[in-house]
Formats: sequence, C-alpha cells, structure tokens
Amino acid sequence: MTDRDTALTIAGLDKSYGRTPVLEGITIHLAPGERVALLGHNGAGKSTLIRLILGLTHPGAGTIRVVGHAPGSAAARAATAYLPEQVAFHKSLTGREQLTTFARLAGEHPRTVAPLLERVGLIDAADRRIGTYSKGMRQRLGLAQALLGRRRVALLDEPTSGLDPISRHDLYAVVDEMAANGTALLIASHALTELEARTDRIAIMAKGRLVADDSLVNLARAAALPTRIRLTARDGTADAVQAELGGDRKNGRTVELHCTTDQKMAQLARISALGDAVRDIEMVPPSLEDLYRHYCAELRP
Repeated sequence: MTDRDTALTIAGLDKSYGRTPVLEGITIHLAPGERVALLGHNGAGKSTLIRLILGLTHPGAGTIRVVGHAPGSAAARAATAYLPEQVAFHKSLTGREQLTTFARLAGEHPRTVAPLLERVGLIDAADRRIGTYSKGMRQRLGLAQALLGRRRVALLDEPTSGLDPISRHDLYAVVDEMAANGTALLIASHALTELEARTDRIAIMAKGRLVADDSLVNLARAAALPTRIRLTARDGTADAVQAELGGDRKNGRTVELHCTTDQKMAQLARISALGDAVRDIEMVPPSLEDLYRHYCAELRP
C-alpha cells in the first residue's frame, strides 16, 4: 500500500524516552473512510502514538505520513482533526463564540457553526458560557470542533468519555458520517463493547508493540477462541441433554457447551436431533474483550 492509497501511513515506528523504549516497530495504515479502533492498557503507547502523528514529538526511527505529509507540517495539520480525552476551552466564552473562533482559524465561514452545534446537540446551549457546561457537553463541543473542515484524518482519544448512552450513540452516528465522507478515523478507547460493531479494524497495542491489527472476524478466526453455546432444557430433560452432548451444567436447566468455529454446525446438528428436549439455544461468539485478553496475554509478565 502506498501513501496515495492511505490517509495515514505509519511504518517501523520506534520511540524511546531516554533508555526506555515506548514504541517498537509500529506499522499501521489507514485508508480513506476506514474506522480503526486502537486498544491497549494505560501505558501501552497509544497516547505517545497520537502525539507522534500530531507532530508534537518525534520518533527515534520509522516514518509517519498524514495524507503524504510529514507530521506537524502545515499540510498535515490542515488535514487532521483531533479530539482529546480531556477537552479544554475558555470558560468565559459561549459555545458559539468558541466554535466560531475555531472556524475562523480553520478557514471556515462562521455560518458553518450553527449546523455543527445542532449536529452535536448543543444548539440550545450555544449562547451559554462554557464554564456552565457539563463534561459531556464540553466533549460534544470538542466533537463539533473536530468536524470543522471535513478533515482527511481524525484522531479521537476516548471520544465517549463523559457521554450518556444517547450521546454515545449520536457520537458514533457522526463517526459513521465522517467515514462515509472519506475521513480515516483512529479511535483510541477502553470502551471495548461499544466498538465491536462500530469499527472496521481492531489494532491492539501492548507494551509499545502492535500485537494485532485486523478485522474482528479475522482476529477471532486467528485466535481460535471457543464459541459458547448455552442450552435451556425443558423440565426434566436436562440430565438427558447433558448426557448426550456433554458440557457443563450451569443451573437446573442450563447446559453450556464450547466449540471451535469449525465445530459449530456439527454441534447444532446434534442439538437439533434432541428435538423438544431443548427449549432454547443461545450462541455466544468470542467478544472483543476475549480477543483483547488473548492477544495481550503473551506480553504479560
């Protein structure tokens, strides 16, 4: 993949502070319109990677290109939107005033401000001072800032921090719109469950290394983690069901089985053969949390 094919290119990236390595051999590419979740424990190197992309610090080795430009250059800054975990605005300004200032700095007409405030649910609070805003409202104002100018690359660091469930849903709707418009999004987050169906790829960092980078389906296939099948037996049949299928008894009527992806159809055929003895069935594939634990396990002390 060449720089022309990618919005963000990172190749062989190393970073150390003194004699302490922070990032080792990071290589990752984001195509236009791609949504990539960046996962990792605190100290895994996610924040350092974001600072390097922004040009706030420099790598010891390797290269970064933001739509073909060096990090920190005028062209790279113009192409990049950034939403930090802890947004900070001037408390004495209103939301409208603050966003209008950012719009002018970004070369946007002030008339773009009201639709953005409407989009992030702040139009009714547009003329209130930011000092009266809740944490979630400040986060939404930060998202409105990130939407200015339709940037080619967006770096979102814990974007749902402080947001209620409805606001989280609205934020990911905006993320989908940005991706549909060709923005490549790198989303650093600890909120694993909400990322499963909302990103195209999962990149997992552990101790400064990239230990996984692929779609959720491909990561699950490579990890070969078992799928859990939970059966609810009809009254009086749980013993017979367990005797036929094996598995673990969880309570009076529930039997839990584990199987690989290749074994699922065969197990379902065995279950179907039991007929009315089985009242209900629930199939639980490996979760993103399961995969995260699996790929980070080899680097644990």
